Amino acid sequence: MKKMSIVMACMLFLVSNVLLAQNKYVGAAKCKMCHMAKGKQYPIWSESNHAKAFANLKGEAALKIGKEKGIANPSADAKCLKCHATAATVDAALNGGITNDEGVGCETCHGPGSNYKAPAIMRNRDACVSNGLILPDEKLCLKCHNSESPTFKGFDFATYNAKITHKNPK
Repeated sequence: MKKMSIVMACMLFLVSNVLLAQNKYVGAAKCKMCHMAKGKQYPIWSESNHAKAFANLKGEAALKIGKEKGIANPSADAKCLKCHATAATVDAALNGGITNDEGVGCETCHGPGSNYKAPAIMRNRDACVSNGLILPDEKLCLKCHNSESPTFKGFDFATYNAKITHKNPK
């Protein structure tokens, strides 16, 4: 019995340490604090379809498509949310407070930011990447921009990437 308690305590310790070490999602509001003026990353995102993705699920067009697909409420259906709301697919233990209202937030493309958001880390690209920053590529985009989407009309990475590109200031 004592051995079992020790094993359970060790497992609990390991699981809690893994969760603490994992990056947590911090949300676009935290990104905005530094990415508002330099490079204008936040304004570019906030005006994009990504930022409006969840709200779009509540519109007439989404409701019509949902009805055709047998989905009564697209803004509550997992098949729709997986590509329209970052928060919908985040493990609750890693969610630092983001909600579906954020839509497709910064961290969908760049990964959860808790371990790389510090200014000292953000000044060094290699440090960012080693702390979890994802540099998005076409493969990442194709997880949502594909024929599973009922509104898919093709996806040209270069064209769409140019619309959302936000340079990292030196």
